[in-house]
Amino acid sequence: MTGWTAEVGPLGALAPEARRRLDAFAVNRVPKGSVLFQPGDAVQGYVIVLEGRIAVNLVGATGRDILLYDVTPGKSCIQSTLGLLGGEDYSAEAVAQTDARIVLLPKEAFLDLLGNSPEFRAMVFAAFAERMQSLMQVLERVAFQKVEARLAAYILAQADATGQVSMTQQDLARAIGSAREVVSRRLDAMARSGLVAVERGKLKVLDAGALKRMSESMSV
Repeated sequence: MTGWTAEVGPLGALAPEARRRLDAFAVNRVPKGSVLFQPGDAVQGYVIVLEGRIAVNLVGATGRDILLYDVTPGKSCIQSTLGLLGGEDYSAEAVAQTDARIVLLPKEAFLDLLGNSPEFRAMVFAAFAERMQSLMQVLERVAFQKVEARLAAYILAQADATGQVSMTQQDLARAIGSAREVVSRRLDAMARSGLVAVERGKLKVLDAGALKRMSESMSV
């Protein structure tokens, strides 16, 4: 019988015994909006996402938050990896953005596989390195790009084939590391210039070329 490891490409390289061990852990269904962890929580295990999207946000003292990264199938949660390897508690918050299916690999099993399975170790550290690179890109954008540039780039990245972006202004603000009020003003300006059409909870790209130029030409 095929287990859940068949759904995770990199796990296909593991030895059969390691895959059987992993397949013994249950798949959990997580409803949209569920909080998986919060700052100060102890790390319980290594999260493997099979389906859905988990947003990991850094929350400031004022309550404002910024999206650090999304955990989707095949991607890792750097917060979990750091906690398991270094013993630190979570410093961010993880919220299910969609209904999701996940597996929580307990700390003892994670560390045992890390030490005894070269294939598992390679998978974990490759995912860790990729995630670190994406975090560096987040820091670079927030530090060196103006809000308009970050917003334009993110809108283009999230738009579907028809140019639609189904996100609230609060979600957009969180994703680019700004405040909702600031994003609202920038969207109003973009709409007046004919770049986007803004509706409640969504927007539509009208001039992708202009947005691309905006995303590339404006730096702090």
